[in-house]
Amino acid sequence: MNELSTPAAPDAPTSPAGVKRIAVIGAGACGLCAAKYLSQAGFDVTIFEIGTQIGGLWCFMNDNQRSSAYRTLHINTSRGVTRFHDLDFDADVQAFPDHADMHAYLVKYARHFDLVRRIRFQSRVVDIRPLFDPETGEAPAWEVALEEGGTDRFDAVVVASGHLSVPLHVPMFHDDFTGEYVHGHDYKAPEPYVGKRICVIGVGNSACAIAGDVCVTAPRCVLVARSGVLILPKLFCGIPFTDITRRIQRPWIPAWLRRKLTAWLTYLVHGSMAKLGFKALDKRAHVTSNGTIVTDIAYSRITVKQGIERIDGRTIHFVDGTAEEFDTLIAATGYLIDLPFISRDIVPLEDNRLELYKRMVQPGWPGLYLMGFFNTDTALNMVYEHQARWVRDIELGEARLPTKTEMKADMAAKRAWVEATYKDSPRHTIEEEHVPYIGELKTSLRRMRKAARRAI
Repeated sequence: MNELSTPAAPDAPTSPAGVKRIAVIGAGACGLCAAKYLSQAGFDVTIFEIGTQIGGLWCFMNDNQRSSAYRTLHINTSRGVTRFHDLDFDADVQAFPDHADMHAYLVKYARHFDLVRRIRFQSRVVDIRPLFDPETGEAPAWEVALEEGGTDRFDAVVVASGHLSVPLHVPMFHDDFTGEYVHGHDYKAPEPYVGKRICVIGVGNSACAIAGDVCVTAPRCVLVARSGVLILPKLFCGIPFTDITRRIQRPWIPAWLRRKLTAWLTYLVHGSMAKLGFKALDKRAHVTSNGTIVTDIAYSRITVKQGIERIDGRTIHFVDGTAEEFDTLIAATGYLIDLPFISRDIVPLEDNRLELYKRMVQPGWPGLYLMGFFNTDTALNMVYEHQARWVRDIELGEARLPTKTEMKADMAAKRAWVEATYKDSPRHTIEEEHVPYIGELKTSLRRMRKAARRAI
């Protein structure tokens, strides 16, 4: 057991009469954040974790098999932006924490807020089923079933199991390439790829970081960017770029101006994306952040291609008419949202599209919340805290959800906005810009609090 390992928590005490019992699925950053806010509000919280470690995806080689972390992984936002508001990193942690720093921080968070005793390790949830009829207005009650056969009853359930664990395979790459095929989820270190000709598919954070890892020892490394991208720098004049941009991420600054200023600052550091070989953005896309890829392209360690026409065995034919043979294809092609323990009758999930009110609630099923199922343009921990406060106040009875009709109308408007704003891809169905999204959470919470007071 290493110094960051956590022993199995003792059995949770029996909940006092009248105290709500709430289950949290997952002991990663989101689950810990939810548990902290709910337990501090007086609820009896139990955290179910399928592995033996705290930290979720930030625990490298996590035995829960759900972490996509690789050995050289660093977070894209600075430590000041990444931290929770009420606990800092240790003083010696680097400006951009790596996975070990993040894991240590989350273990520290769990211990600091007395969450470890609430965690039931090696507890895989296989079913979350309602024990009430939502149409009758009776109080919510949910049964959580475990793989080993046990069940437990809760007043509410928060699902914080993440959405970056089940690889999305593109058939052309997975089926047609006869060399070594690796999804980004399974990439762990650069050593196995030394001396190999490598094609990396994707232009997100993982794709660019992996290409930077392997290009130095590869005789040939091609990065296929099938869509346009804005690659933010890590530093600007020696200052973490996110420490600069957070100063302009204010609700009173128009969104178009925030985007314009960010793009202008990026241009000052990286120059034109088109001159690097990337397509122009025709719609908004999830931003990428990388500190080395521009230099790697300039040094011809990485060559950018704008798409693949077809694959014949080990030969990849690109849309520019060229063709090359590769030993390894690394597909950083994203992930499928994975909710195997919830019936599709309760939470529909079609074409990787998860539509929820404010990204958390399925209308008609009170007491069930899904936290952390979004992509955003800043550190996730900040947004987790806003979601946790939102859930907390509903469960305290201080806020009241809108009607099913109102929630569904809001969800339809959100879907229309996403489709009009972002490029059509699975990851963008859950994309949010954090400034307006946090604003939505605050506004909806104010309205729900008023509704709760009127109902008294």
